[in-house]
Amino acid sequence: MSPLEAALRPLARVLNRNIRETTPARELCEKLDGAAIAVRVRNTGLVTWFVVHDEVLELVTDYDGEPDVVITGSLLTLARMGFASGLEDLRDGSLELTGDAHTAERLQRLLALAKPDVEEELSGVVGDAAAHRVGSVARGVGQWARDTRATMGANIREYLQEESRGAPSRYEVERFGAEVGTLRDDVERLAARIDRLQERD
Repeated sequence: MSPLEAALRPLARVLNRNIRETTPARELCEKLDGAAIAVRVRNTGLVTWFVVHDEVLELVTDYDGEPDVVITGSLLTLARMGFASGLEDLRDGSLELTGDAHTAERLQRLLALAKPDVEEELSGVVGDAAAHRVGSVARGVGQWARDTRATMGANIREYLQEESRGAPSRYEVERFGAEVGTLRDDVERLAARIDRLQERD
């Protein structure tokens, strides 16, 4: 079993259980019936497929046809794509979806409808109170990571723009764009004036 298949098999079980329990997800599965989704680990040869049939996402390692949608990302990002963070990964570009746009949009909706509730999954193992605490900690860590990423991005941008002068500020870029526009207009007016003068001769 490949690392990709090992990472996706538990996700497939949970997604299929949630699809069975959710009417809108079952209806979407019917609309996606026959669709093949290739799942590829970025910068490797690892690939596996989800084939949709009979209201189930079947995980297969060999598929001869062309996929309708290709999902590409790191192994970790692919493993968590059915969870809430996986949908964020689609938005921020950590996961790439290519192929038929209509099928990709339906797949995104299906993942949103069938995504597991981590607290619910844990409560069956450790109990409701502990699962709630773990969920709260996980949400806190996730928020901290998002805040840290935003702060770090702002600090790097400020350093590049203000300290090292390695990147222009937004104001400088806008001013440069305006000056280029003015220069372009001046050149066009000059060319028109030259054309008029040549016509007189």
